[in-house]
Amino acid sequence: MLVSGRRRLLTALLQAQKWPFQPSRDMRLVQFQAPDLVGEVDWEAELAVVIGKKGKHIKATDAMAHVAGFTVAHDVSARDWQMRRNGKQWLLGKTFDTFCPLGPALVTKDSVADPHNLKICCRVNGEVVQSSNTNQMVFKTEDLIAWVSQFVTFYPGDVILTGTPPGVGVFRKPPVFLKKGDEVQCEIEELGVIINKVV
Repeated sequence: MLVSGRRRLLTALLQAQKWPFQPSRDMRLVQFQAPDLVGEVDWEAELAVVIGKKGKHIKATDAMAHVAGFTVAHDVSARDWQMRRNGKQWLLGKTFDTFCPLGPALVTKDSVADPHNLKICCRVNGEVVQSSNTNQMVFKTEDLIAWVSQFVTFYPGDVILTGTPPGVGVFRKPPVFLKKGDEVQCEIEELGVIINKVV
């Protein structure tokens, strides 16, 4: 999930994780705020899987029966809190209020030809910063659902993020971060685009 893109793993010089990582939070907002105590706010365009049916201990072969549909996620990340503060604990940098807006709508699974073959793009102030395809995900939707459901019960409305492609600001040379007034567009083929302003 959160470190899920193949090329991003190489970019970050990280060893591929055996298991995905899943935060839990409310992710319904369209705008996001850069808190004063965060200095390095980064973008991440991601495919979001929305659960439509309760389940636990779900087999990968049955996983899609639990999916309502898909939407676009902007998994905003506070890199300073992830990498230098709080003992490099990844979760805190993902869970500030207003982080992770979703939208523009829930697209039902029967309306998506193949969720594992969708173009994904992120633009900051009109400049393309991420451009890839969901076929580059390390963990497929079915595997994510099967893995996470071993530990938690899924309920309708739960959201799983599938990972971001290369191009995030923290791994640029030099690193680039969002500032107040910036506009971020996250777009996924067949799902639409969300436009978020940093306030």
